[in-house]
Amino acid sequence: MVDLKRYFVILLVSSTLLLGCSEYRGLLKKGSWEEQYEAALKYYEEKDYYRATVLLENVLPIIRGTQKSEDAQFYYAYAHYYEQKYILSAHYFKEFYETYSRSDKAQEAMFMHAYSLYLESPNPSLEQSSTKEAIDAMQRFINRHPYSDYKERAEAILDQLQEKLELKAFRNARQYYDLQRYDAAIISLDNFQKDYPDSDMNEAASYYKLEAQFQLAEKSIVSKQRDRYYTTIEFYQNFIDRYPESEFIPQAESIYESSLDKVQRKSSNQVSEAK
Repeated sequence: MVDLKRYFVILLVSSTLLLGCSEYRGLLKKGSWEEQYEAALKYYEEKDYYRATVLLENVLPIIRGTQKSEDAQFYYAYAHYYEQKYILSAHYFKEFYETYSRSDKAQEAMFMHAYSLYLESPNPSLEQSSTKEAIDAMQRFINRHPYSDYKERAEAILDQLQEKLELKAFRNARQYYDLQRYDAAIISLDNFQKDYPDSDMNEAASYYKLEAQFQLAEKSIVSKQRDRYYTTIEFYQNFIDRYPESEFIPQAESIYESSLDKVQRKSSNQVSEAK
């Protein structure tokens, strides 16, 4: 009896799907634009976004310039968004607010354009041009709509995107340190601090700059070591003044003591040689 019930349920579902496919194909081939438009809205409400977009694509060229066109383009952009096609949704949301700038939906479309770009932005290990594009779009939205209901959300997203760029820049600078290219690491870490003066990663950047300077001194020819150890000591003093409670204090103090000891030894050697 149970198997028979299951059979009838499967048969009912299959018949419904076949009927739906048949109706959909019929609309595509012979349906009027009015029928396709109404069906597209119905599919959209049922969250069948693929069929909704296909039907709206057919209808949009015909109804362009009408009130129905405004609604259709708005749903068209959202349908791509819900299908997680964020590059396309960003494009169509932008097209909407540029075309219908006076629409009561224009503000939402402008936010969704920036939000779609945000969702498309890659993780920090990858190239970040799309992240920069998302930042520009979100900043334009905030500038144009400073009192929007979306403002708080937009600012939070903007912070996340900026942090992604910061992390990418920090990793690029740190990579020189990992590759033992200490002179390049010092320059890159210094540039990072200038570019992102408020970054939470500046403490780590200061420490790795100190470590890189110490390693540069260690690997230098004898004639350059003394000056480079002195620079290491200066880096330590700047670090300790700015971050007196840093988690890197033990390592930094070890570098400082070693650098001080080597400077004193070299100074003693020079005095001995002079005698």
